[in-house]
Amino acid sequence: MKKIEAIIRKTKFEDVKEALLAADIEWFSYFEVRGVGKMRQARIYRGVMYDTSAIERIQMSIVVRDINVEKTVRAIMSAAQTGEIGDGRIFILPVDDAIRIRTGERGDFALYNAEKAE
Repeated sequence: MKKIEAIIRKTKFEDVKEALLAADIEWFSYFEVRGVGKMRQARIYRGVMYDTSAIERIQMSIVVRDINVEKTVRAIMSAAQTGEIGDGRIFILPVDDAIRIRTGERGDFALYNAEKAE
Protein backbone atom coordinates (compact mmCIF):
# COMPACT_ATOMS: atom_id res chain seq x y z
CA MET A 1 0.00 0.00 0.00
CA LYS A 2 1.06 3.56 -0.66
CA LYS A 3 -0.03 6.95 0.58
CA ILE A 4 -0.18 9.58 -2.11
CA GLU A 5 -0.11 13.17 -0.97
CA ALA A 6 -0.78 15.75 -3.63
CA ILE A 7 -0.64 19.51 -3.18
CA ILE A 8 -2.59 21.17 -5.98
CA ARG A 9 -4.08 24.52 -6.98
CA LYS A 10 -7.47 25.21 -5.38
CA THR A 11 -8.86 25.97 -8.82
CA LYS A 12 -8.00 22.46 -10.05
CA PHE A 13 -9.53 20.53 -7.14
CA GLU A 14 -12.85 19.72 -8.86
CA ASP A 15 -11.02 18.55 -11.99
CA VAL A 16 -8.73 16.30 -9.94
CA LYS A 17 -11.66 14.93 -7.94
CA GLU A 18 -13.51 14.01 -11.13
CA ALA A 19 -10.37 12.43 -12.63
CA LEU A 20 -9.87 10.30 -9.50
CA LEU A 21 -13.50 9.17 -9.51
CA ALA A 22 -13.19 8.28 -13.21
CA ALA A 23 -10.10 6.19 -12.32
CA ASP A 24 -12.16 4.34 -9.65
CA ILE A 25 -10.34 6.03 -6.77
CA GLU A 26 -13.34 6.83 -4.60
CA TRP A 27 -11.84 7.51 -1.18
CA PHE A 28 -9.55 10.36 -0.21
CA SER A 29 -9.20 13.18 2.27
CA TYR A 30 -8.40 16.78 1.46
CA PHE A 31 -7.45 19.87 3.39
CA GLU A 32 -7.06 23.54 2.62
CA VAL A 33 -3.43 24.44 3.22
CA ARG A 34 -1.10 27.37 2.72
CA GLY A 35 2.49 27.20 1.66
CA VAL A 36 5.38 29.32 0.58
CA GLY A 37 6.61 28.78 -2.94
CA LYS A 38 9.54 29.85 -5.03
CA MET A 39 7.76 32.86 -6.54
CA ARG A 40 7.62 35.91 -4.31
CA GLN A 41 5.75 38.92 -5.54
CA ALA A 42 3.19 41.48 -4.52
CA ARG A 43 -0.04 42.09 -6.40
CA ILE A 44 -2.23 45.16 -6.33
CA TYR A 45 -6.00 44.72 -6.20
CA ARG A 46 -8.23 47.80 -5.94
CA GLY A 47 -5.32 49.91 -4.79
CA VAL A 48 -4.28 47.54 -1.98
CA MET A 49 -1.01 45.61 -2.19
CA TYR A 50 -1.21 41.89 -1.34
CA ASP A 51 1.71 39.60 -0.61
CA THR A 52 1.28 36.46 -2.71
CA SER A 53 4.15 34.47 -1.17
CA ALA A 54 1.67 32.51 1.00
CA ILE A 55 -0.17 30.42 -1.56
CA GLU A 56 -3.54 28.75 -0.92
CA ARG A 57 -3.62 25.12 -2.04
CA ILE A 58 -5.48 21.86 -1.49
CA GLN A 59 -3.61 18.91 -0.01
CA MET A 60 -5.07 15.54 -0.92
CA SER A 61 -4.28 12.38 1.03
CA ILE A 62 -5.02 9.07 -0.71
CA VAL A 63 -4.11 5.55 0.42
CA VAL A 64 -4.19 3.00 -2.40
CA ARG A 65 -3.12 -0.54 -3.16
CA ASP A 66 0.23 -0.82 -4.95
CA ILE A 67 -1.53 -1.77 -8.20
CA ASN A 68 -3.44 1.56 -8.18
CA VAL A 69 -0.51 3.92 -7.59
CA GLU A 70 0.31 4.75 -11.21
CA LYS A 71 -3.29 5.28 -12.33
CA THR A 72 -3.85 7.55 -9.32
CA VAL A 73 -0.75 9.62 -10.11
CA ARG A 74 -1.73 9.82 -13.80
CA ALA A 75 -5.23 11.02 -12.89
CA ILE A 76 -3.86 13.76 -10.62
CA MET A 77 -1.22 14.85 -13.14
CA SER A 78 -3.62 15.01 -16.09
CA ALA A 79 -6.20 17.04 -14.19
CA ALA A 80 -3.93 19.34 -12.15
CA GLN A 81 -1.29 20.26 -14.70
CA THR A 82 -1.42 23.74 -16.24
CA GLY A 83 2.22 23.93 -17.30
CA GLU A 84 2.80 27.02 -15.19
CA ILE A 85 4.88 27.48 -12.05
CA GLY A 86 2.85 26.49 -8.99
CA ASP A 87 1.05 23.40 -10.29
CA GLY A 88 2.01 21.55 -7.10
CA ARG A 89 3.72 18.36 -5.97
CA ILE A 90 2.92 14.67 -5.53
CA PHE A 91 4.57 12.57 -2.82
CA ILE A 92 4.37 8.77 -2.60
CA LEU A 93 5.02 7.15 0.77
CA PRO A 94 4.94 3.52 1.94
CA VAL A 95 2.11 2.43 4.23
CA ASP A 96 2.92 -0.47 6.55
CA ASP A 97 -0.62 -1.38 7.55
CA ALA A 98 -4.22 -0.20 7.50
CA ILE A 99 -7.00 -1.24 9.87
CA ARG A 100 -10.73 -0.80 9.33
CA ILE A 101 -12.00 0.14 12.78
CA ARG A 102 -15.51 -1.27 12.29
CA THR A 103 -14.48 -4.78 11.24
CA GLY A 104 -10.85 -5.11 12.27
CA GLU A 105 -9.82 -5.96 8.69
CA ARG A 106 -6.15 -5.26 8.03
CA GLY A 107 -3.97 -4.44 5.06
CA ASP A 108 -5.46 -4.12 1.58
CA PHE A 109 -8.76 -5.52 2.80
CA ALA A 110 -9.26 -2.46 5.00
CA LEU A 111 -9.11 0.02 2.11
CA TYR A 112 -12.26 -0.51 0.07
CA ASN A 113 -15.45 -2.51 -0.10
CA ALA A 114 -15.28 -3.13 -3.86
CA GLU A 115 -12.85 -6.00 -4.24
CA LYS A 116 -10.45 -8.00 -2.15
CA ALA A 117 -6.73 -7.66 -2.70
CA GLU A 118 -5.05 -10.07 -5.06
